[in-house]
Amino acid sequence: MNRREFLQFLGVSGVLATLPGCSTQSSFSSSSLPHLPPSLDDKLLTVDGLDYKILIRWGDQINKTQMFGYNNDFIAFHPLTNDRGILWVNHEYVSPLFINGEERTKENVDLELLEVGGSLLEVKMTNGEWNVVKDSSYNRRLDGNTQIPFAWDKKIAGSEIAIGTMGNCAGGYTPWGTILTCEENYDMFWGDRNRNGKSIEKSWVQWDKFYSRAPEHYGWVVEVEPLTGKSKKLVSLGRCAHECAAVTKSKTGKIIAYTGDDSAYEHLYKFISDTNDSLEKGKLYVANLEKGQWISLHREDQPILMKHFKDQTEIQVFTREAAKLVGATPLDRPEDIEFDPLTGNVLITLTNNKTNKNYHGSILKIMEDNNDPGSLTFKHGTFLTGGKEHNFACPDNMIFDPKGNLWFTTDISGGDINKGQYEGFGNNGLFVFLRSGPHQGEVIRIASAPVDAELTGPCFSPDYKTLFLSVQHPGEYSESLSKLSSHWPDGGKPKPVVVTLSGPVLDKIVNGTL
Repeated sequence: MNRREFLQFLGVSGVLATLPGCSTQSSFSSSSLPHLPPSLDDKLLTVDGLDYKILIRWGDQINKTQMFGYNNDFIAFHPLTNDRGILWVNHEYVSPLFINGEERTKENVDLELLEVGGSLLEVKMTNGEWNVVKDSSYNRRLDGNTQIPFAWDKKIAGSEIAIGTMGNCAGGYTPWGTILTCEENYDMFWGDRNRNGKSIEKSWVQWDKFYSRAPEHYGWVVEVEPLTGKSKKLVSLGRCAHECAAVTKSKTGKIIAYTGDDSAYEHLYKFISDTNDSLEKGKLYVANLEKGQWISLHREDQPILMKHFKDQTEIQVFTREAAKLVGATPLDRPEDIEFDPLTGNVLITLTNNKTNKNYHGSILKIMEDNNDPGSLTFKHGTFLTGGKEHNFACPDNMIFDPKGNLWFTTDISGGDINKGQYEGFGNNGLFVFLRSGPHQGEVIRIASAPVDAELTGPCFSPDYKTLFLSVQHPGEYSESLSKLSSHWPDGGKPKPVVVTLSGPVLDKIVNGTL
């Protein structure tokens, strides 16, 4: 597909007549663009004209009693004033080797419980740079011990409250200014079981050896108030390995939330609220791509669900089983979801599915009928594919800028870097698919992660002059503390960090002048 055809396929209009003649390069590369080649260096590398500054490291004190947690992921910015805001940062999971050693004892698990969940941090712009306000009353943690109620009218596994949140991967932000943080691979902490109580997944960090907590208390979307830290688990959105929760409004004003289940052969969901200001009550749907339909998971709508489930609560708890019974389409790890500002389409990263020989992943686009997120019918297609033709593999987190340029990170497993199907891609990175300016249609690498690391949670400041970014799990595949695969960022034991990116290249991209 030449460049002109490619842009037309993506829905970029109004510029086709000005494009140069057909290019024979499928990656549409250009020597005039800033370009960062694949790297295996143990450094955070950026293109010329883009600089980074470390905002906060794992273990940094955020108040008198709490520290910034481990494996930071999703970032959301809640503005306070023009130069102040509150950052929410997810802390997804633990690497026992770096925290306390790999021995499984209650004392070690107690330390790990403090490392997961999320951090609320006040940040302030000073002399052109964002910094954490370390004595702010807004700074606080949610962790593996925080008591969080279920926003539901019935108990979940015998309780109205869950203890802790963990597996927090990506998330979302609501129109009323709350954070959505999503519990993804909860089974690594507590295992999982089916409706009959039979174990179907075992915990690999073995917290369940020391604490008896119901697996059904995890795998939810958690809503957090940034000013207070008050939180609740939204049973309405179902239980699965939630990667994210992307929120918008239908044409009638109802709140719509899309969420993906980040596992091979799992599904894409949509929740349609009963109101325009809450996610607590409404109806959950799952996508059937073959039919182009959102299929209701409401028990009274589906005879097969009435046959297999005793009530709606059971469906919400065992959402995956219900989705398969009604004919949901299995997908290749649906992860992050964003709304295309140029077309209104819903974009979903399908990271990969090795068992299906989809090694490089793609970005799916859902085109809701009448361009209405409240529609129950849609068309779908592929927005962008990973692989050698575009020089990236395994797309993961995404964010759009005001010009419709798509910024996205990649998630090649650390054990696969530069091996087999992933040879030549280098370390994971941050990429931009340009949709404005003279180089529309080109994909460029903006940053490259340190060894074993993944770049996650891209989030713009309100003025789009700064991009906040997580550097997650550097050195994750280290053999031991004496045989570290990474020493980033300080030369010793590797640490996850949040960085800020800024510079003339970022300004040119978001202004459409690159």
